[in-house]
Amino acid sequence: MRIVGVGVDVVEIERVERLLATRPSFRTRVFTPAEAAYCEGKATPAQCFAARWAAREAGRKALGGVRGLRWHDISVERAPSGAPRLALTGAAKTRADRLGVEDVLVSFSHERSVAVAFCVAVGA
Repeated sequence: MRIVGVGVDVVEIERVERLLATRPSFRTRVFTPAEAAYCEGKATPAQCFAARWAAREAGRKALGGVRGLRWHDISVERAPSGAPRLALTGAAKTRADRLGVEDVLVSFSHERSVAVAFCVAVGA
Protein backbone atom coordinates (compact mmCIF):
# COMPACT_ATOMS: atom_id res chain seq x y z
CA MET A 1 0.00 0.00 0.00
CA ARG A 2 1.29 3.44 -0.87
CA ILE A 3 0.12 6.84 0.32
CA VAL A 4 -1.02 8.96 -2.62
CA GLY A 5 -2.09 12.00 -0.61
CA VAL A 6 -3.27 13.33 2.73
CA GLY A 7 -5.77 16.00 3.67
CA VAL A 8 -7.13 17.58 6.83
CA ASP A 9 -9.96 20.02 7.46
CA VAL A 10 -11.50 21.70 10.51
CA VAL A 11 -15.12 22.89 10.68
CA GLU A 12 -16.76 24.97 13.41
CA ILE A 13 -19.72 23.05 14.81
CA GLU A 14 -21.65 26.23 15.66
CA ARG A 15 -21.42 27.37 12.04
CA VAL A 16 -22.96 24.09 10.86
CA GLU A 17 -25.64 24.34 13.53
CA ARG A 18 -26.58 27.80 12.21
CA LEU A 19 -26.63 26.57 8.60
CA LEU A 20 -28.88 23.64 9.52
CA ALA A 21 -31.27 26.01 11.30
CA THR A 22 -31.36 28.84 8.76
CA ARG A 23 -30.83 27.13 5.40
CA PRO A 24 -33.09 24.08 5.02
CA SER A 25 -31.51 23.18 1.66
CA PHE A 26 -28.03 22.87 3.22
CA ARG A 27 -28.77 19.38 4.58
CA THR A 28 -29.96 17.92 1.26
CA ARG A 29 -27.56 19.88 -0.96
CA VAL A 30 -24.42 18.79 0.89
CA PHE A 31 -25.24 15.44 2.55
CA THR A 32 -26.62 12.17 1.20
CA PRO A 33 -29.90 10.86 2.66
CA ALA A 34 -27.97 8.11 4.48
CA GLU A 35 -25.59 10.64 6.05
CA ALA A 36 -28.47 12.89 7.12
CA ALA A 37 -30.34 9.97 8.70
CA TYR A 38 -27.21 8.85 10.55
CA CYS A 39 -26.44 12.34 11.87
CA GLU A 40 -30.05 13.08 12.85
CA GLY A 41 -29.94 9.99 15.06
CA LYS A 42 -27.05 11.37 17.11
CA ALA A 43 -27.30 13.35 20.36
CA THR A 44 -25.53 16.29 18.69
CA PRO A 45 -26.39 16.19 14.96
CA ALA A 46 -24.46 19.37 14.13
CA GLN A 47 -21.24 17.77 15.36
CA CYS A 48 -21.82 14.77 13.10
CA PHE A 49 -22.70 16.94 10.09
CA ALA A 50 -19.62 19.13 10.72
CA ALA A 51 -17.33 16.09 10.72
CA ARG A 52 -18.78 14.88 7.43
CA TRP A 53 -18.43 18.32 5.86
CA ALA A 54 -14.78 18.36 7.01
CA ALA A 55 -14.33 14.88 5.51
CA ARG A 56 -15.41 16.13 2.09
CA GLU A 57 -12.83 18.90 2.18
CA ALA A 58 -10.09 16.65 3.61
CA GLY A 59 -10.87 14.01 0.97
CA ARG A 60 -10.65 16.59 -1.81
CA LYS A 61 -7.28 17.69 -0.46
CA ALA A 62 -6.04 14.08 -0.20
CA LEU A 63 -6.87 13.70 -3.90
CA GLY A 64 -4.87 16.83 -4.75
CA GLY A 65 -7.98 18.81 -5.65
CA VAL A 66 -10.91 17.76 -7.79
CA ARG A 67 -12.20 19.90 -10.67
CA GLY A 68 -15.98 19.88 -11.05
CA LEU A 69 -16.55 18.35 -7.61
CA ARG A 70 -20.17 18.21 -6.45
CA TRP A 71 -20.99 17.84 -2.77
CA HIS A 72 -22.39 14.31 -3.14
CA ASP A 73 -19.29 13.11 -5.03
CA ILE A 74 -17.68 12.50 -1.64
CA SER A 75 -19.72 11.04 1.19
CA VAL A 76 -19.11 9.16 4.42
CA GLU A 77 -20.25 5.57 4.78
CA ARG A 78 -19.83 3.10 7.61
CA ALA A 79 -17.91 -0.13 7.07
CA PRO A 80 -19.42 -3.30 8.57
CA SER A 81 -17.02 -2.80 11.49
CA GLY A 82 -18.54 0.65 12.09
CA ALA A 83 -15.44 2.51 10.91
CA PRO A 84 -16.11 5.51 8.69
CA ARG A 85 -14.89 5.45 5.10
CA LEU A 86 -15.22 7.78 2.13
CA ALA A 87 -17.40 6.78 -0.80
CA LEU A 88 -16.36 8.43 -4.08
CA THR A 89 -18.52 9.00 -7.14
CA GLY A 90 -18.53 11.39 -10.09
CA ALA A 91 -15.54 13.74 -10.38
CA ALA A 92 -13.99 12.46 -7.12
CA LYS A 93 -14.04 8.85 -8.37
CA THR A 94 -12.61 9.90 -11.74
CA ARG A 95 -9.76 11.75 -10.00
CA ALA A 96 -9.08 8.83 -7.63
CA ASP A 97 -8.97 6.36 -10.52
CA ARG A 98 -6.57 8.63 -12.44
CA LEU A 99 -4.25 8.70 -9.40
CA GLY A 100 -4.52 4.96 -8.71
CA VAL A 101 -6.30 5.54 -5.40
CA GLU A 102 -8.04 2.40 -4.15
CA ASP A 103 -9.40 3.81 -0.90
CA VAL A 104 -9.55 7.01 1.10
CA LEU A 105 -9.24 6.37 4.82
CA VAL A 106 -10.86 8.89 7.15
CA SER A 107 -10.58 9.65 10.85
CA PHE A 108 -12.73 12.11 12.80
CA SER A 109 -12.18 13.99 16.02
CA HIS A 110 -14.57 16.33 17.81
CA GLU A 111 -14.05 18.93 20.46
CA ARG A 112 -16.57 21.35 21.94
CA SER A 113 -16.38 23.86 19.12
CA VAL A 114 -14.80 22.05 16.16
CA ALA A 115 -14.87 18.84 14.18
CA VAL A 116 -11.75 17.61 12.37
CA ALA A 117 -11.39 15.09 9.58
CA PHE A 118 -8.10 13.61 8.42
CA CYS A 119 -7.98 11.62 5.17
CA VAL A 120 -5.32 9.44 3.61
CA ALA A 121 -5.68 8.40 -0.05
CA VAL A 122 -4.02 5.03 -0.60
CA GLY A 123 -3.17 2.98 -3.65
CA ALA A 124 -1.61 -0.40 -4.38
